[in-house]
Amino acid sequence: MAKNDGDALMAVIKLENVGFTYRVLLNRTGSLKELFKEAVHGRVRMIDYVALSGVSFELNAGEVVAIIGRNGAGKSTLLKILAGVLPPTEGKSVVNGSIAPMIELGAGLHPEMTGSENVLFYSVLMGRKTKKVKSRIAAIGEWAGVTDHMDFPLRTFSSGMVARLAFATATDEKAEVLLVDEILSVGDAEFQKKSRARMDQLIASGAAVVLVSHDLNSVRELSTRTIWLEAGHVKMFGETGAVVDAYEAS
Repeated sequence: MAKNDGDALMAVIKLENVGFTYRVLLNRTGSLKELFKEAVHGRVRMIDYVALSGVSFELNAGEVVAIIGRNGAGKSTLLKILAGVLPPTEGKSVVNGSIAPMIELGAGLHPEMTGSENVLFYSVLMGRKTKKVKSRIAAIGEWAGVTDHMDFPLRTFSSGMVARLAFATATDEKAEVLLVDEILSVGDAEFQKKSRARMDQLIASGAAVVLVSHDLNSVRELSTRTIWLEAGHVKMFGETGAVVDAYEAS
């Protein structure tokens, strides 16, 4: 558990007035050449789309915070900022410790590489040691239920197999921070039970978890506090029961 010099709890995640603005190109040109011409003549039209604004919260080791909200509320953008995929355009985001990002499972894998090669590649992207990962490849494939396919290119896997392999890889080593985006419904009922048990184990071991889900029952069961995002702003933040009740009533 992370501590400071005074032996007091130190936040594993700390966001201060974080915002993110996308620049959206309105020109509908058919080529870069046409776009360049329009830029030269001052005809490029762009607008700023504010996906997040003024988001602040802290999370300590062993805590689970859920993020809920309708599609387009900014949930995935917030997770990508925490994962370091997107830098905030305003405010400050600090994450202390290793991160296991379970966002768009399979997005970091390559279709022409084998299952085994992808486990190694994905693990290296997360900063893990190559030697240790190589010794775990067989166990990861077995846990994901794809042992017979580990020497085949990923393009031969079903989408469910890819997601299971990505989940098994991401959770094979303990991380200080778990970023979870709608992965509790991956695979069949048996695998969902396995993945839920592993999630519970990681939470119990002291990982800080940020969970994005539309499954409000899972949110109630797993998280202690919940952030309700609406149009990129924090509509409500507090004890999960109260926030989810208010969200459902809306």
